[in-house]
Amino acid sequence: MKPTIKIRQAVPADFPAVKDFYCALIGAMADAEYRPGWEWDVYPTREFLQESIENGELFVGETGEKRMAACMVVNQKYNDGYSSANWSIQAQDEELFVIHALGVHPDFSGKGLAKRMVQEVIDLARKRGVKTIRLDVLGGNLPAEKVYTKMNFQYVDTIRMFYEDTGWTDFRLFELAVK
Repeated sequence: MKPTIKIRQAVPADFPAVKDFYCALIGAMADAEYRPGWEWDVYPTREFLQESIENGELFVGETGEKRMAACMVVNQKYNDGYSSANWSIQAQDEELFVIHALGVHPDFSGKGLAKRMVQEVIDLARKRGVKTIRLDVLGGNLPAEKVYTKMNFQYVDTIRMFYEDTGWTDFRLFELAVK
């Protein structure tokens, strides 16, 4: 049975629960076959999460009991490596969204919550006239790739990029044309 989940923008009072969510998720994923490569306070950092909440960019999926089941950041910021990709849709920064740090707590895994979170981004993009949604996935993170391809994201390229938590690593880039 799919849990009842409400997806909404985080507010400053959510910070402790968001921080705890990512700490728990990183801990739970430490021995997983497909890890996102995150390391607490390296990525995501407290500052990144707080700034994302303050800017209205962090979204939470919570249960009726106010338990955080999923979180993600949606903004127009991206790694410098994105500039070397052959994106199929030409867009200025204000015409695109980038999904960051989408995570679903293992207790809610396999219930379609990641897809619901992504659908929320797609719906928001349509409302705001955004042309494209982009993201990167750590090479080998097959569950994440599966979610995005099922949501009609197209593989664009594999690029070596630097992030604090992974160092120089291959990331697979995906893009969705918003219609």
